[in-house]
Amino acid sequence: QVQLVESGGGLVQAGGSLRLSCAASGLTFSNYAMGWFRQASGKEREFVAHISWSGGGTLYADSVKGRFTISRDNAKNTVYLQMNSLRPEDTAVYYCAADRTVRLPRAPRDYDYWGQGTQVTVSS
Repeated sequence: QVQLVESGGGLVQAGGSLRLSCAASGLTFSNYAMGWFRQASGKEREFVAHISWSGGGTLYADSVKGRFTISRDNAKNTVYLQMNSLRPEDTAVYYCAADRTVRLPRAPRDYDYWGQGTQVTVSS
């Protein structure tokens, strides 16, 4: 079955960096665009970043543009989220997701498969 497994979360001070990874199995990874979402406590899940199947196209939420970078390695079936200049408001559970049809890449309902999430906590 399809599995998406996130890793790399943790506790970091404001201004610091983290790199999240999401390893995919059970699907033809290069056929899927991939996205990162996050959900803070008591809030709805929100879009963070999206990358096309080839890696040639990316989208970012305005709140992370210029600080976060999404990338992928199709040979390793892995998508990454490099997070720099972290802020306390970036604290959330971060999820990766796989998107086969790419109609609304900013919408959670567009995605077919989800990981379990990894906690990112940014202290002030």
